[in-house]
Amino acid sequence: MPPLQIISYQVRRSYHSVRNLTQREKEFLVGELQQARGLMPILMKQRNGQRWTPEERAELRHHFGRLSRLSPYLLLVVMPGGFLMLPLFAWWLDRRRLRQRGLPPA
Repeated sequence: MPPLQIISYQVRRSYHSVRNLTQREKEFLVGELQQARGLMPILMKQRNGQRWTPEERAELRHHFGRLSRLSPYLLLVVMPGGFLMLPLFAWWLDRRRLRQRGLPPA
């Protein structure tokens, strides 16, 4: 098989792999957001001067637990150019880790 066909095959295979990954993660994200539909009425109850019941507090903890697992996705979706900023964010986190260990940043 000529080298150009091998490269073309690898590019197509990589594209399909990324597309399948994106579709799977999109379905996960939509499913998680649909689970949090009852969150806003409970949150607004406190703002409107009413008290939360213990059951509502437990439900709030449950909703916030589910949403905390989505924070990496939301960061990429909400932030303008978030996907392009990801390498910079990783570099910054690495510098913080080095500083915490007492090493000079590279």
